[in-house]
Amino acid sequence: MKARDPRSNQTPNGRGPAGHRGPRVDPPCHPDDWGNVARPPVKLLAMQTLRGVAVSPGVAIGPPLVVDPRGQRLPHRAIPAEAVVFELERLERGIASAQGEAEAAEAEARQRLGPQYADILAAHAQMIADPTLRRDARARIEHERISAEHAVSEVLDVYASRLESMTDSHLAARAADVRDIQNRILAQLSGQRRSTPMDEVAVPSVILAHDLSPSETAGLDPQRVLGFATEAGGRASHTAIVAEALEIPAVVGLGRFLDLARECRMIIIDGDEGLVVLDPDLATQERYRRDAAARAARFEGLAGLANLPAETLDGTQVGLWGNIEFPGEVAACLERGAVGVGLYRTEFLYLNSERAPTEQEQFEAYAAVVESLKGRPVTIRTLDLGADKLVAYQSAGYADANPVLGLRSLRLSLRELALFRTQLRAILRASALGDVRVMFPLVSTLGELRQARAILGDVAAELTAEGVPFRRDLPVGVMIEVPAAAVMADQMAKEVDFFSIGTNDLIQYTLAVDRTNETVADLYSAADPAVLRLIAMVVDAARARGIEVSICGTMGGEPLYTMLLLGLGVHQLSMPPHQLPEIKRVIRGVSVAEARSIAAEALHLETSQAVVALLDSALRHALPDTPASSAQDRAG
Repeated sequence: MKARDPRSNQTPNGRGPAGHRGPRVDPPCHPDDWGNVARPPVKLLAMQTLRGVAVSPGVAIGPPLVVDPRGQRLPHRAIPAEAVVFELERLERGIASAQGEAEAAEAEARQRLGPQYADILAAHAQMIADPTLRRDARARIEHERISAEHAVSEVLDVYASRLESMTDSHLAARAADVRDIQNRILAQLSGQRRSTPMDEVAVPSVILAHDLSPSETAGLDPQRVLGFATEAGGRASHTAIVAEALEIPAVVGLGRFLDLARECRMIIIDGDEGLVVLDPDLATQERYRRDAAARAARFEGLAGLANLPAETLDGTQVGLWGNIEFPGEVAACLERGAVGVGLYRTEFLYLNSERAPTEQEQFEAYAAVVESLKGRPVTIRTLDLGADKLVAYQSAGYADANPVLGLRSLRLSLRELALFRTQLRAILRASALGDVRVMFPLVSTLGELRQARAILGDVAAELTAEGVPFRRDLPVGVMIEVPAAAVMADQMAKEVDFFSIGTNDLIQYTLAVDRTNETVADLYSAADPAVLRLIAMVVDAARARGIEVSICGTMGGEPLYTMLLLGLGVHQLSMPPHQLPEIKRVIRGVSVAEARSIAAEALHLETSQAVVALLDSALRHALPDTPASSAQDRAG
């Protein structure tokens, strides 16, 4: 692919013909290329590379646009007593107008991105309509005699500050939502149209900002915004989720860098590695452009694989499944050749609200996925969060010094039976609509599994008594994520219909390495011999009982490990939709006989480095055109 010119007819989302995420590249900023006058000379800086958090993959190259935060200009704080009634009326009008604006933004997002992404902005409308906000703001106007702007600002400042002070990243990220609705209401009170980053984008650019709110991100036009980078933010933010939905390359959490960026003429956003390159030198630009061309050409070649079977050279069929979090992602899975959804994460339904979702809310979300799949299977995972991440349970006394080892996932569900039973009722009801399976996460003992199955049986009996239809032979599986479950897999296999190996947590627990801690990141490796032996143990246990086993962690979507997993006997792989074509390419280029030989050799190696070297060599021998990024040992 040539470097994208803003006048070209490349698809707006920067993807290749198969809908694959492709690099988004623009030429350097010259008058002839951009069709406008040259920028005034600026001081050229030496190239600098910054590292942040990769939240939306892809590469963008283009001129930077630094978006300056615009603070709200508030009127005088104090008001006379006779103005109180007038300010209360202004408050009501401002909140009502802001709610209407938020609902309109939700409707637009629903059309562009799908219902689950639009729910982010729906939550904003609900927060604006929350009677607590009105009550607290009115109290400040009446008792302190202050303007409506100051009342709203001070109330929401308190809410946001409380969230920002929390150590949990998911809850701290919600502070951006509060700031977003604060700005929306203040803009209505001031009578000024709310400015957006798009107001400043005259030509296709890379947006740089301190932060972008979820609604600002949802309003970005992928035809004009090549990518963005922010000083603040994290993986758990709604902004990150919306950016990935729009397929705009993005890096967040860079820390202070805008003062440096103001002097730059060219920026590279590497959304795969979490890098931002300021004023890249010619060699770096050329390297990224070469990579862009190679990657786009590869995506174009993969486009024809979507409708071909995932079959090895010696005729073994492999099931390729998609991992999703929102109903709107089903289409991408099917477009890229998935046979179904191997992991439907249900956590976002809980993170998006201060209360647990109702049975009906959950049923509607699950039903949307089941109906979108049109008879294809979907595996719904029950809640996989800790009590520390659920607002409704933070006051329940569940204080965890180490949440990763505390009350989370199935443990929390078994403790909070009302929460668990509500979700199981919704899943069972949805099972009447198609091929649904249920999966319990973080199972550590047979006792936990048996308790969970007993509760599922009780809920099924309730629905039967109520005359509610559901699938009577609902397949039940467990995620193998802790070494204890892997060691006991031979016993667990007697009591479930399938295994799904969650390699992300399995690696973390096996190697005692926090996968988010950069100081020990070098110890976190999917290729560690201990991890490989546990996977082999689980596969053997599943084979002995004749049940299905799949991989749904990051390892399943990494081409480096495809031959190894096939050789170990894993013939079901589940991954994010954009990884499906590359994995299918590997499957169709190797034989199971060759893969078994590689796996047998890998199981006898002593270090992860030796395993990576073996797998890299084998992959390049089988598929010489494999890109370098596919042969790296990334977190699995």
